[in-house]
Amino acid sequence: MDVERGIRVAVDTGNVTLGSSKTIQAMKLGKGKLVIIAENCPQEVTEDVMQYSQLSEIPVYTFQGSSVDLGSVCGKPFTVAAMVVNDPGDSTILEIVG
Repeated sequence: MDVERGIRVAVDTGNVTLGSSKTIQAMKLGKGKLVIIAENCPQEVTEDVMQYSQLSEIPVYTFQGSSVDLGSVCGKPFTVAAMVVNDPGDSTILEIVG
């Protein structure tokens, strides 16, 4: 499966939340179906995401690229260190954790 294409389709046709603080906030509330973090996500954010992942049982996928790469895959002109897929839309992105 092409992960980058899956992320882009989820951004375009589904519902995603971008940003590390909003990602952690969503995980605290148990919302979301998949969390994607960039390889260079700050250590403290990664630790928080992993902790809340265990509590909320939301799977975490580490994107093989930097936050700049993840931002451009999402079609955004800024870096994206972490994001939550709330609704994949027409994307098959949830298969990467299946």
